[in-house]
Amino acid sequence: MLKIGIAEDDPKIAELLKSALEENDYQVFTVANGIDALELFLGESFNLFIIDVMMPRLNGIQLCKHIRGNAVQTPILMLTALGAIDDKVTGLEAGADDYLVKPFHLKELLARVAALLRRQPIVTAQTDHKLYFEDLVLNTYSKEVSRGGKTIELSAKEFVLLELFMRNPNRLLSRQFIAEQVWDISFETGTNVIDVYINFLRKKIEKGFERKLIHTKINMGYILK
Repeated sequence: MLKIGIAEDDPKIAELLKSALEENDYQVFTVANGIDALELFLGESFNLFIIDVMMPRLNGIQLCKHIRGNAVQTPILMLTALGAIDDKVTGLEAGADDYLVKPFHLKELLARVAALLRRQPIVTAQTDHKLYFEDLVLNTYSKEVSRGGKTIELSAKEFVLLELFMRNPNRLLSRQFIAEQVWDISFETGTNVIDVYINFLRKKIEKGFERKLIHTKINMGYILK
């Protein structure tokens, strides 16, 4: 049974989420503040975190940063009453993989949870668990990434995005294709979430290296070459 941790200080919302997720066969644990969430989330293994932004003792952004700072790559769905683009980008930069603005429909939340929990592609042989592109190495078993022998820490969503590129080297990937493969959604022209994540990924795999790997084709998409 997949295990989900929820950090939400509103008891009614927390109970609503817990009930809806348990009805869909998830194992759910809830906490009401950021400090307790940090202790629980770092102390046990989870498949997904759902984190509210506005929480006592440690807010959702700070909690997210602490989680990523401890090299935990568990997917994070952030809940926020703040709907401005800058607020959403702040959450993504802190390490969240997706966000949902309150009030939300449970059907949408369940769909986003399912998308974040989407299993990795099945590897047919143990010798096929590493992907290589020049000096970049991605291990689909251990979820480790390195370049030139230097370890690179990625969020869960960044890892999936990089894996998509490395399984399609020298191929132009449209935003539509990336949205469908990584987020399991149709691309909306009004959102810049794909571009934001491409920039996150670029900074991590290209910083300190002279050769750039992910290139932009204006109005067309991105290519690893």
